Amino acid sequence: MRGEAKGGRQVAFGEYGLQAIDSHWITNRQIEAARIAITRKMKRGGQVWIKIFPQLSYTSKGVGVRMGNGKGTPEGWVAPVKRGTVMFEVAGVPEDVAREALRLAASKLPVRAKIVTRQQTEGE
Repeated sequence: MRGEAKGGRQVAFGEYGLQAIDSHWITNRQIEAARIAITRKMKRGGQVWIKIFPQLSYTSKGVGVRMGNGKGTPEGWVAPVKRGTVMFEVAGVPEDVAREALRLAASKLPVRAKIVTRQQTEGE
């Protein structure tokens, strides 16, 4: 995926956000793992918004299947994330807790990400 995201670049709902530096496919399992890491760190306080959704299916053919015979079966679901997209947002917790929760979530994802605030993204 080339280029930057056209929309979803601002922190719209919360105070802090996790913004992608790279472009990549993020699976539904990776999104869920990041969500769990955030909510556990925040001890179920505050609020979390997930701004990406796995709406694109990817397929694969079985091992040993000959060429032809059409497309493979759906294997899973991914969210295509472009550079600059804010993926998660949090609010209602102190800054140090929010930053640590988002740092843990970033370690669960296949993209490099940075933590941004609402004030940083409003100028874009």
